[in-house]
Amino acid sequence: MIYFENVTLRRGKRVLFADFSCTVHKRDKIGVTGANGTGKSSLFAMILGKIEEDKGEFRTKAKLSISHVAQETPALDISAVDYVMQGDEELASLEAKILDAENKHDGIALGALHERMEAIGGYQARARAGQLLYGLGFMAEQELKPVKTFSGGWRMRLNLAQALMCRSDVLLLDEPTNHLDLEAVLWLEKWLKNYQGALLLISHDREFLDQSVTTIAHLELEKVTLYAGNYSAFELRRAEQLALQQSAYVKQQREIEHMQSFITRFKAKATKAKQAQSRIKALARMETIAPAHVDSPFSFEFDSTGFMPNPLLQLQKVDFAYPGADEATPILKKISLSLLPSNRIGLLGPNGAGKSTLIKLLSGDFKPSQGLCVESKGLKIGYFAQHQLEQLDALGSPVQHLQQLNPSASEKELRLFLGGFAFQGDMALELITTFSGGEKARLVLAMLVYENPNLLLLDEPTNHLDLDMRHALTIALQSFEGALVLVSHDRHLLRMVCDDLWLVTQQNITPFEGDLDDYARWLGEQSAALNPKQEAVGDHTQAARKAKRKDDAERRKETQPLRNAIKKLEQRLEKLHAKEASLTEALADSALYEESQKARMLMLTNEHADIKQQLDMAEEEWMELSEALELAIS
Repeated sequence: MIYFENVTLRRGKRVLFADFSCTVHKRDKIGVTGANGTGKSSLFAMILGKIEEDKGEFRTKAKLSISHVAQETPALDISAVDYVMQGDEELASLEAKILDAENKHDGIALGALHERMEAIGGYQARARAGQLLYGLGFMAEQELKPVKTFSGGWRMRLNLAQALMCRSDVLLLDEPTNHLDLEAVLWLEKWLKNYQGALLLISHDREFLDQSVTTIAHLELEKVTLYAGNYSAFELRRAEQLALQQSAYVKQQREIEHMQSFITRFKAKATKAKQAQSRIKALARMETIAPAHVDSPFSFEFDSTGFMPNPLLQLQKVDFAYPGADEATPILKKISLSLLPSNRIGLLGPNGAGKSTLIKLLSGDFKPSQGLCVESKGLKIGYFAQHQLEQLDALGSPVQHLQQLNPSASEKELRLFLGGFAFQGDMALELITTFSGGEKARLVLAMLVYENPNLLLLDEPTNHLDLDMRHALTIALQSFEGALVLVSHDRHLLRMVCDDLWLVTQQNITPFEGDLDDYARWLGEQSAALNPKQEAVGDHTQAARKAKRKDDAERRKETQPLRNAIKKLEQRLEKLHAKEASLTEALADSALYEESQKARMLMLTNEHADIKQQLDMAEEEWMELSEALELAIS
């Protein structure tokens, strides 16, 4: 459906990626990964037709329906459910045409329009929009609220629901989990598994990628490399490749050094000139192996916390209700707990149950309606929440923000510290107003680490952070000596840094006996109990899915000969690639270019050329068969 043929894309003079060839087929699930600035969002912009390729050819199948999440939401007066329904453009068009036909009393047109409306499931559209809103955390009473009454994060959920409402062939999702809680992330995973089109997903949530995609397209060093499997499989495969590449690089550098030394010593000597020229030609022919490079730009850790009181903090029979709310039904009721230096707690619970409220009570942002919050002497709280990003001084620099925490520190010390958070060079002195959401989040985390707390309260700390920064944060939290309370939709972070899970539900807090997989099952049971008639997530009813499975089985039977041919060809390609790699390694051996090895070198060179020709022919055949298969299943 989507075709890239030797595509090169630039940003200004800088090449983002070059010579990228790939075909995206129906039902492909591709995770797009890579460091910030490598071209992930630019790739999406090209697919959407906002920018053009600089070289090669990019094209899509005719009349391809592509859905994506809008980045802006106007302050509209229409209801949330009506806004979501606008995602189905044909539905909106049909509704307008039906109204026009009714006004004109055109019975013939009305009949055809109602028939089409039935065919696209238009009469169930409002229920489908309601299911999307419910899955993304909206309460039933919120469906009719005007869009303009929702905050920025909730409007992004509305945009996501609108994109899912579209009956699309291709779905582009760029960081869809940034504004979701864990419950909504789990729901979205299930929805994407039932999605019948092709998915291209940019995400820094490794578990979400693992559950949602079957191929990884990794952008790095001006290349896009495809890896079969989910993100975990990609990490393992890439680590193996980098280890081999680094080993080959070290070996080749030794060989180059040896050959260059020979050339330098004997180039001017008549008796050795021929051998020296031979080595010069060998060096020119040698395809240089690049050093493997996976260094993270982030390097930081928490200092020793020193003496810690025990307990650090206590809640004693605490109730909390928001001012003006009904205090007879508080969000949290009769909460008693003690935080000890050894506690590493992950908070779980349905949307709106009170997880963030509890964090704010512990931090002192909220005061109890009833009961006591007792802080021990020597308590130092480090608190991270999304609203702190907006409280940064837009006209201040990272260095100035740290100077406010420690006026006696030198600029050199502060810049060295900030370098561990990738605020290097002049960036440490730039104004915050130019920073992205990820850069602001890194600065708030830098300030938190700099203060050296003994109790960390983290409310969704990974929003806007890329995979490298998430990994660095995970490593730092693992060695943190104090107590930790964490709210996060990033399951990898929860698994790696929390020893205990607490469930916040029904105004209470209790230890959760089980892991995150058990929690996902618990959520499913709760949802089924509350909504026994709710359809399964996705765009299709059970009957429709059954019919589609039957249709898919018939298509698989019809296309099985093509699939078998492609599978056989892929096995041959794998063997040819292995043979080519073996010959390339053999040809890189400097001993091969001695006079006595001339016959063997010629044999290996001819064999390498023959394998290369076979590879080209096999890859061309694979492309033709793949396109034939796509046409057969479209």
